[in-house]
Amino acid sequence: MVNPNIFKAYDIRGIYPQEINGQTAYKIGQAFVKFLCPSGQAKIAVGRDNRLSSPVLHKNLIKGLSGAGALVFDFGLSPTPMLCWACAHYGYDGGINITASHNPKEYNGFKLVREKAIPIGGDSGLQEIKNLTTSRFTASKFIGKVIRKKVIQDYVKFSLSRTDFSKAKSLKIAVDTANAVPGILISELARKVPYKIYHIFKELDGNFPNHPPNPLIEENLKSLCYEVKKRKADLGIAFDGDGDRIFFVDEKNKIVPSDILASLLSELILKEKPGSKILYDVRCGRIIEEIIENNGGLAVIWKVGHAFIKEKMRKENIVFGAEFSGHFYLKDYYFCEAPLFILSKIIEAISKSGKTFSQLLRPYYKYYHSGEINFEVEDKFGKIKELKKRFSSGKILEIDGLRIDFKDWWFSVRSSNTESLLRLVLEADTEELLNQKKKELTTLISDT
Repeated sequence: MVNPNIFKAYDIRGIYPQEINGQTAYKIGQAFVKFLCPSGQAKIAVGRDNRLSSPVLHKNLIKGLSGAGALVFDFGLSPTPMLCWACAHYGYDGGINITASHNPKEYNGFKLVREKAIPIGGDSGLQEIKNLTTSRFTASKFIGKVIRKKVIQDYVKFSLSRTDFSKAKSLKIAVDTANAVPGILISELARKVPYKIYHIFKELDGNFPNHPPNPLIEENLKSLCYEVKKRKADLGIAFDGDGDRIFFVDEKNKIVPSDILASLLSELILKEKPGSKILYDVRCGRIIEEIIENNGGLAVIWKVGHAFIKEKMRKENIVFGAEFSGHFYLKDYYFCEAPLFILSKIIEAISKSGKTFSQLLRPYYKYYHSGEINFEVEDKFGKIKELKKRFSSGKILEIDGLRIDFKDWWFSVRSSNTESLLRLVLEADTEELLNQKKKELTTLISDT
């Protein structure tokens, strides 16, 4: 029997082999085909990360898919953005990437998309697939088939196709892929770009011996910062475990907040596509809205989570979207994450401007932002209600938890979709005000 607790808000995830194992993968494969195409005639893309348990899950998932009559295109090792891009680009009916993203090594899971790389989340099919895993399936009248397919060259070529590297020859970048699957992209990238790449922890190792593949934690960026300093690099980048998030460090070893990076990218994109809509999540600072509007764009604030953001971008024809957690989405990439394009755009901007990365970013550091602060709270929704009442004089937004804006500061609190946490973010015009409000809110949230 498949453990029902592995079905999360955005994907399927659990500990191997206690919660997820080969039998789980087989049943999910059968259920996925039944969900997408009851007749069994579906074209499905499959990829995997390099976790120690991924080969077993990969083998059994493909058995389940092909046994249900699907034509399976097996990409082998694949970062999630590459699988999503290929699924949409080649016109498949759906795709599954075997990965637990940035989670510790004992975890594994599945990220699922349907046609056009539309994500399948808790409210858009995962619940149905969960129910189908308990069903008995009759043998498909179609004979499944498995085709091994290499897509990495096409993916990298597509990602670089609209970038001018004519002035980038002198640039140096440091890259940390944390012994995880995004490392396969860097060697291919290095063959196609003129700038120098210093790649650390490039060997694939599912034990993640150097540090966990989670660059959202500052401790995990120390090696990258050291490499930037050692090589006198112009910037550094780090990917998470499945490559759908990208983080930047400037030449002074300062970690670049994702909303600051998104502000620069918004300005660059609006120069190419004037009047476009650009989306950012409720945790992002005011600077991104200001930059979008000052450059003639339309700013759209939205809820956290890739499934929600991709859906919103499709509905409103939004060209670019950014999350505070390091996800960057593009309409031209089938509304999916596009980390290699983001990297290329930054390289192009630095090389053409003649400025250092930190100089390029300096105008966007206008406000003081707390970053995300997590609290273990027993009654999360009760606490949100309490804060709403306490700060009711501000401008209230409730599309995702609670965000309240005042003239010189704002805060956001929301319940995590993946963990038992209440997440706080706040920003102020001055550091003094930020510290004051941070202390006040921390006391209020912690007071039970």
